[in-house]
Amino acid sequence: MIRRRDNRQWDQLRPIKFTRNFTKNADGSVLVEFGDTKVLTTAKIEERVPAFLMGKGEGWITAEYSLLPGSTHVRSVREVTRGQPSGRTLEIQRLIGRCLRAVVDRRHLGERTITIDCDVLQADGGTRVASISGGYIALHDALLKLQKNCFWDSLPIVEGMAAVSVCDINGQLLLDPNYQEDSQAAMDGNFVLTESGKILEIQMTAEDKPYDAKKLDDLLKLAQKGVKEIIELQNQALSGRH
Repeated sequence: MIRRRDNRQWDQLRPIKFTRNFTKNADGSVLVEFGDTKVLTTAKIEERVPAFLMGKGEGWITAEYSLLPGSTHVRSVREVTRGQPSGRTLEIQRLIGRCLRAVVDRRHLGERTITIDCDVLQADGGTRVASISGGYIALHDALLKLQKNCFWDSLPIVEGMAAVSVCDINGQLLLDPNYQEDSQAAMDGNFVLTESGKILEIQMTAEDKPYDAKKLDDLLKLAQKGVKEIIELQNQALSGRH
């Protein structure tokens, strides 16, 4: 059994916290903390949709993701300075947008776009899963604000969702690894799941040699355990319980 530096059990999450209404100008804003990883997620509603949705009476949900310069040990250059986002950034923000769209009935939005901005303030592993989990609450709060104008009886959220990382170090599975653990892993995976355990997306990478597919069931069960616990924390934040 691997001894984790923070003395967690192999199937234990880092301390996770969601602070709603962290900024005042966004339609939804959440500071999400997965241990030492801290991400500010905000949602803004705009009365427009992309060209391919014009006239269809359907809304859109999209996301942008950014590592702020002081979030990592070595300064991250602002991508506006480079002139274009990196491939990693594009991949992560598309992931966030896809997963959030999948749990909302966009026919109820009208021709509106909700943009989820995920700005990493401090990175210590799991920034994308923290962004997704916090982004869901920011989206929920934006929809809550929109409900007053749309006269919904309930929010058009199909099902709750969250995301968590899992890794394998020397044959030992670990839930919610920090950067130090992730950097040693033979495999790392990001699991985005619904409240009922359905799969929204799985991203897995073998770092050294091909990974044994027979372990997939164990990986999924561990991820489902983590996501269930994160969703409980989300629900506590949304109900005002801490």
